[in-house]
Amino acid sequence: METPAAAAAAGSFFPAFLLLACGTLVAALLGAAHRLGLFYQLMHKVDKASVRHGGENVAAVLKAHGVRFIFTLVGGHISPLLVACEKLGIRVVDTRHEVTAVFAADAVARLTGTVGVAAVTAGPGLTNTVTAVKNAQIAQSPVLLLGGASGTLLQNRGALQAIDQMSLFRPLCKFCASVRRVRDIVPTLRAAMAAAQSGTPGPVFVELPIDVLYPFFMVQKEMVAAKPPKGLVARGVAWYLENHLANLFAGAWEPQPEGPLPLDIPQASLQQVQRCIEILSRAKRPLMVLGSQALLSPTPAVKLRAAVETLGVPCFLGGMARGLLGRNHPLHIRQNRSAALKKADVVVLAGIVCDFRMSYGRVLSRSSKIITVNRNREEMLLNSDVFWKPQEAVQGDVGSFVLKLMEGLRGQTWASDWVEELREADRQKEQTFREKAAMPVAQHLNPVQVLQLVEESLPDNSILVVDGGDFVGTAAHLVQPRGPLCWLDPGAFGTLGVGAGFALGAKLCRPDAEVWCLFGDGAFGYSLIEFDTFVRHKIPVVALIGNDAGWTQISREQVPSLGSNVACGLAYTDYHKAAMGLGARGLLLSRENEDQVVKVLRDAQQQCRDGHPVVVNILIGKTDFRDGSIAV
Repeated sequence: METPAAAAAAGSFFPAFLLLACGTLVAALLGAAHRLGLFYQLMHKVDKASVRHGGENVAAVLKAHGVRFIFTLVGGHISPLLVACEKLGIRVVDTRHEVTAVFAADAVARLTGTVGVAAVTAGPGLTNTVTAVKNAQIAQSPVLLLGGASGTLLQNRGALQAIDQMSLFRPLCKFCASVRRVRDIVPTLRAAMAAAQSGTPGPVFVELPIDVLYPFFMVQKEMVAAKPPKGLVARGVAWYLENHLANLFAGAWEPQPEGPLPLDIPQASLQQVQRCIEILSRAKRPLMVLGSQALLSPTPAVKLRAAVETLGVPCFLGGMARGLLGRNHPLHIRQNRSAALKKADVVVLAGIVCDFRMSYGRVLSRSSKIITVNRNREEMLLNSDVFWKPQEAVQGDVGSFVLKLMEGLRGQTWASDWVEELREADRQKEQTFREKAAMPVAQHLNPVQVLQLVEESLPDNSILVVDGGDFVGTAAHLVQPRGPLCWLDPGAFGTLGVGAGFALGAKLCRPDAEVWCLFGDGAFGYSLIEFDTFVRHKIPVVALIGNDAGWTQISREQVPSLGSNVACGLAYTDYHKAAMGLGARGLLLSRENEDQVVKVLRDAQQQCRDGHPVVVNILIGKTDFRDGSIAV
């Protein structure tokens, strides 16, 4: 028999359960209404008569951020944003391969300190960019990649060129977002642009589904049935589609801030800077190695150069720091870096990573005091657990750090015999190159001799773009950039194929500069078709191809170690004629006109100044694979 107490408990349970169930149902309904945008639509209406489209929002943000160029290979998914950019005065430059568009954006980012922008269509358009995006990530270039996508309701339903693009780019980019409503375009792009430049710079990716870019009436035509639906299920589907359409465009054209967000750039603390000043002040043989991070905004290159000169510490320059001190500066040491690092008692690694380029840190002496500064803590300490140990590890902006270091050491001097010792080693290495330049080759031209003449012919306003292996490796020792931000190479990823894209971006950024590209013949195969781009867009550049009919950097090691030259051989192809077929000018340098190298270079320069892209096909000799007597 049920007791009164049990009956009372049961009676109180059911109302509480009912209340909980109702509360859960109401919460679920409210959540569903929120996800469907019903609450937002109560306050923000849809302008169904408007012919505006989301591409205009994209262009407005880019314009507000000072973007002057957008590189692309056209596709229907992204047409509205390209048209809108053109209307706002942003120059739309279309290339013949999507990877070139991203390389060009990378060059713009490096040379201007702003975000370079590329836009490509969905699916294969985006997959074609992967190498360039990875290269930008490793080179720490702030690049914005805009990618088209299938409609928001058609993803994962077998639509044309629809793949999981977000999963593809998350490992490559520091910021990834997919825009789901037109009103989200502006804040998403502003956040992406800020992320690209904050902290350690890098590429960012924003996916723009086709239905957030096109006008309401066009999306409505594709999404909503023309005839009224019949049946309960059909009406439910129709309501869902109409609501989805309304949520896509609700509040789309309401005013929003479009300008840049504040950047988060790490800075060294005053205590860290002071400790570094004290270490360096006691040095007898100080040495500085500057990398690409030193040239990042906000420190102007001219200020950084003045700081390095005032500091008076001899230095090696790598990556984008090449050319910082101009040509033949007494503080710039160019050769025998490993030996110099072993002799130094204090080494400042300014934006330099102890990766393969520094033998993972093994080139540093255990007795040296190492100061390392980098925006990225992981890179700053790479391999410090194995081969080297920093005395001071400073996470912060490199350029700002060098300026503070200079202020703290103003008036400090170091023994002149240390710099003279380093320069004497330079002179000995340069004499070795002069001897190599005089060596006879079995056929064609001596590449060292040719590159020495290139070095003598380069104008002061030149920008050097290098893309290749053996020929470019030799050029890195012989050809000097004339000033800051006048050298573009792929960076630590060692990517072949950057040449045309880098040249394209460089010439657009610096129209008054002469862009000279040094190609290996293997690498030039990636860039040849883009001479069509140079011709169509009237972008004059000079391309010098060191044509030794092979992948010589590989065969130099493959033949002696494995006894075969398989897959390393190319032909002495008439690249100059192929370029002429694309509308460019073409010149040939060979044994037959070896006494006219300087004349041919001047002819190429003049044709470039007359507005023509020029390819100079330079036939260079094969070297002995066993001793590498010519190239280095």
